Amino acid sequence: MVRLAVFDCDGTLIDSQVNILRAVAACFERHRLAVPEPHAIRRIVGLSLFEAMATLHPEGDSALHASLAADYKTAFQRLRADRNLDPEPLYPGVAEGLAALAARGWLLGVATGKSDRGLALALAHHDIARHFVTLQTADRHPSKPHPAMLRAALAEAGAKADQAVIIGDTVFDIGMGVAAGVRAIGVDWGYHDGEELRDAGATAVVADMAALLEALA
Repeated sequence: MVRLAVFDCDGTLIDSQVNILRAVAACFERHRLAVPEPHAIRRIVGLSLFEAMATLHPEGDSALHASLAADYKTAFQRLRADRNLDPEPLYPGVAEGLAALAARGWLLGVATGKSDRGLALALAHHDIARHFVTLQTADRHPSKPHPAMLRAALAEAGAKADQAVIIGDTVFDIGMGVAAGVRAIGVDWGYHDGEELRDAGATAVVADMAALLEALA
């Protein structure tokens, strides 16, 4: 029987908070705009960049939001290339958990607001790309919680909605699962708290990778 587990990336697999905060600050400062508070920035993680910038600066027009998104990409790439800055680590237990699921016969995928390039670099850096049979990004789909990414992952993996689960740390991930008719599990180590994830439709919220493996047993 096919079983597919689709993971969000930022806030679920990879702790990219520091670089996200720095990149948002850089792009807002470049446009001489007040930098949003860290809490506000953490709330938009998981959205595609254009939607994220529109949420952070609703007074702006679409041209400004597009420019902010482009400048964010540039800033983030520079931060990733700077060897003097902290890398974006995997959350504890992620590498081992992915390997365990693959050994159990699960097909694995990613659905993320990152670009194709950004996701490829992140997975390669941590040597985990080999685990995934389907990779869906904001380059080819509407922003979460639209279900397009998850539906494409199902199609590529040859799985039905009732054979899959989406795992993420934000209400955008959970909402995508609900919209696609896919069971959603929240993780409480990311950017939205467990109560929010349950209210959005998560069937469970786990505290660590060991608990996730148990939930998927």
